[in-house]
Amino acid sequence: MGALLILNAKIVNENSITESDIYIRSGRIEKIAKDLSAMKVQQVLDVKGKFVLPGMIDANVHFQQDITNINSCCNESHAAVVGGVTTYFDIPSKKPLVDLVDNADRLEEKMLFAAKHSLANYSYYLGASNSNLEAIKALNPSSSCGIHVFMGGARDSRLIDKTEQLNEIFKHAPIILKTHCEDTPTIVENEESYRQVYGDDIPFQFHSKIRTAESCYKSTKLAIELATANNSTLNISHISSTKEVELFNDITLVDKQITAEVGYEYLVFTDEDTLDDGLVSGAQSSTDDSLNDKIENDVDEFNTLSNGALIKINPAIKSDIDRASLFQGLMDGCLDTIASVHKPVKISEKQGNYFEVLSGDPLIEFSMPSLLEHYQDGIFSLESIVQKTSHAVADIFQVKDRGYIREGYWADLVVVDTEEGVLASNETILSKAAWTPFDGYEFRSSVYATIVNGDLVYINNQIRTGTQGRRIEFIRENTS
Repeated sequence: MGALLILNAKIVNENSITESDIYIRSGRIEKIAKDLSAMKVQQVLDVKGKFVLPGMIDANVHFQQDITNINSCCNESHAAVVGGVTTYFDIPSKKPLVDLVDNADRLEEKMLFAAKHSLANYSYYLGASNSNLEAIKALNPSSSCGIHVFMGGARDSRLIDKTEQLNEIFKHAPIILKTHCEDTPTIVENEESYRQVYGDDIPFQFHSKIRTAESCYKSTKLAIELATANNSTLNISHISSTKEVELFNDITLVDKQITAEVGYEYLVFTDEDTLDDGLVSGAQSSTDDSLNDKIENDVDEFNTLSNGALIKINPAIKSDIDRASLFQGLMDGCLDTIASVHKPVKISEKQGNYFEVLSGDPLIEFSMPSLLEHYQDGIFSLESIVQKTSHAVADIFQVKDRGYIREGYWADLVVVDTEEGVLASNETILSKAAWTPFDGYEFRSSVYATIVNGDLVYINNQIRTGTQGRRIEFIRENTS
């Protein structure tokens, strides 16, 4: 870990854009100033004409990392840095069995595995279950990014939908809770209604009619009520509907104990894109404001093969009106962060009938280019993208010395080129999924370089291996 000098950077940080140089030594930002070019440094990166942003902190990934398979960590973390993500928080899944992180020992096992094989920085959620309340109570607050709770949607031991059990978790959780909110009884009832008509071959266009906005609203409202009653710190994942947005307010982030996250896909697709032709429709919204016009022009560009099976995710992608509400909620400050919700689902797992097709999409590799499409169309500013993907995530999860471009902070940076695009192609995907819902789309911006802990791990379409990411540290009270 040597020294690195970045010259001619247009630094996007803390709601401003300034031109300066950045001197990095021993993994941290040592000096930010103009005219540092006279410094004698072995490694110099001139980024004239490009923007330098804090590396993205993705607080919602499902890498499904099997500690018996090194590639399961390498591939996804490589895909992350290509997309501008320097830190990820991984949510435990039920497959493979070893990925069930429901106690401190398994949590540490996953951390040690990532320490050897992850190119990006990392932390893992402790997964709540119906039988690990004592493990939740005993959790060292400094050991994990948070506690993940499936309040609905899961069909296994992770599902916790009894109010009494949920209340105990909210009451005793020593750190931030992150919830997946859908109401399972509503989903099951809707599934049976459609099954009576179509059997197992329910058309994918009805996914949003099964996993409805009402289902999300009901569960999200319950999570807010439980957090309020127990004075819990809560981050609710992948808000997807207008009804949910209305549950949140626009108070200053520092005053919030309950925050909300949006996934990239909900800002790109709508339920119109699940129709049989499999193409993004860009259909005009029934509302007629300028924001909707900008959004539709943006999304109309995504003529990718993204039929209902390919973009089947949970919660379901909803209407163009819901999507417009998500954009508005992010801009107003009601919604706080953006994440990829990356899941390396293989294309073979996207085949079959409605119930056989696995939910989830591989998205992390185009994290920054995807968001910069909205910048190109005047929806988001670069400053707002940084706020929602770096600053706010660091603040909400109490990340130590990351998420900002500041002297003394770790040098986690992404250099973006808003003049040079990148073509998304299944042929070049690094994720073990080996495909992307953006296949064939040419993004108008690209990630030129990614720096993790002061190491240049990606530049000009080339991964540089030989370094590892670090376990994220947190600033939390009552840590040992």
